[in-house]
Amino acid sequence: MKNSFVELSGRDRALALLDKGTARELVGPFDDMISPHLEPQGIVPESDDGVILMKGQLEHKNALVISIESAFQGGGIGEVSGAKIVAALEQVLKDNQNGTEIYPIIILDTGGVRLQEANYGLLSISEIQNAVIAIKKYVPVIGLIPGRVGSFGGMSITSAILSYLIATKKARIGLNGPEVIEQEAGVREFDSSDKDLIWDTLGTKQRAATGIVDEIVDDSVEVMRDAVTAAIAEKKDAKRTEKADFYLSLLDKLDMSQPLNTTEYRQRYQDVETVAHPIIDAVSTNDEKPKSRGRLWFEKLTGIQNAETNVPTVLQATVGGKTYIAIVPDPKNRFPRVQNGEAGLQEGFAIANVVNKVIKEDADKDTKRPIILVVDVPSQAYGYKEELIGIHVALASSAAAYAKARQAGHPVISFIPGDAVSGGFLAHGLQSNRMIALDDDSITIQAMSKASAARITQRTIAELEEATKHVPAMAYDIDNYEKLGALYKLVKDVSSWDANDQAVTEIKKIIDEAVESARQGENNLHFRYETKIAKESGRVATLKMRQAVADQWHVS
Repeated sequence: MKNSFVELSGRDRALALLDKGTARELVGPFDDMISPHLEPQGIVPESDDGVILMKGQLEHKNALVISIESAFQGGGIGEVSGAKIVAALEQVLKDNQNGTEIYPIIILDTGGVRLQEANYGLLSISEIQNAVIAIKKYVPVIGLIPGRVGSFGGMSITSAILSYLIATKKARIGLNGPEVIEQEAGVREFDSSDKDLIWDTLGTKQRAATGIVDEIVDDSVEVMRDAVTAAIAEKKDAKRTEKADFYLSLLDKLDMSQPLNTTEYRQRYQDVETVAHPIIDAVSTNDEKPKSRGRLWFEKLTGIQNAETNVPTVLQATVGGKTYIAIVPDPKNRFPRVQNGEAGLQEGFAIANVVNKVIKEDADKDTKRPIILVVDVPSQAYGYKEELIGIHVALASSAAAYAKARQAGHPVISFIPGDAVSGGFLAHGLQSNRMIALDDDSITIQAMSKASAARITQRTIAELEEATKHVPAMAYDIDNYEKLGALYKLVKDVSSWDANDQAVTEIKKIIDEAVESARQGENNLHFRYETKIAKESGRVATLKMRQAVADQWHVS
């Protein structure tokens, strides 16, 4: 197609948006900043790691275009590509804070986390989301989803956090790809061979009708450029992550045991009458609850036995000046895909309401209360209805709330006695100033289950397990995760299920120390780059990229 925006490469898309003669690429191919994690796995790296940064002007306004190249590793985000995006966004933030307006535009053509660097990908995506939320206080952050791959995985959560989303009819948006849902929940849940169903559910026509995409444009460079220019000029902001009560009201009216098609959902979406959904503080009950590591530690840290709120899978309470939050299993939950403690629709929106209430209550206080996340999430919910409704918006809502709380001065501390996997971890854990984990072999930290990761990377499970032995970024265990440098502390002498009095006392002391550390530091996520492990090995490539972007930012 003549003047097609979709058919352009990632670099040419960035050039096409900017005024002629103003574009300057930062940390381009000749800088040769490649991923150090791919060659050990037999994968040829790319000299720009699949992300293009182009600084210039759009209709005489300062702009930065971040373009993800889907032709390399499906647009997956790894350590170097993620650091490149974060570093550039933080320079945008700094310029705007100093009075120089510059507008960021992100072209999303990505499957989310690059599974060959899974744990770095999750860290990077959370850091991208944090930067976007900070920038939105000054200027809108515009997202484009042209087509080809679309926007999936953790970057779909990012898309929901952006101010305004423009897409063509060739784009798709969803958290879990159909193949992953089929792998995790079965072909009856989502048949990945049914292309009509996929496009009807995840395509932009449906997404625009249900608030997930803001504008559909023709596949033309000129039309796309005009749409971006207008979005910037009008400072458009859909405030997508500030609609928790709307979605919780919608969910109240749905029978999750019955089929739901796209036409019916569009009508339900249009008919919603929004009512407030406060989440009450957990209370003790006499009814024994389903056991989980998250529930065990929430109850031990708060002293609330058989804890219960008005959302069966979300526990929250303010005790001793700290607000504790956990996601827990509920085998009889009316949302079948969260019965084992997964983060789903109701969980994301409910947590957003809890955290936003804390922010509001402490707005005028000099000292903000700490928010303690008890993390035990086996994954996000894998389900057709979850994708249809927009689970990525739910998880974006909780992630955004945690980031806003931290940026407002609340110490946000993750305590990890259980699993921390994929979108569940992005929504409930990775926006923390400090992360504390137990050194327990039962804990899994990763971006995807082994079966799904093997399918997506076209490996056998045995081949995947062999690869993880040599690449900590792919590993599933907490000891390898520590090698990335992101943890405040790995607690060696406490196990996940042994919450005895001595262990609880020790964990409370470490949480208090983490709170004080967070209060003395900045309200961003830079602590992850500043630990001894991060500097010596875990984030060396990240730090190198951050310096390269900073060095080239103001060079004319």
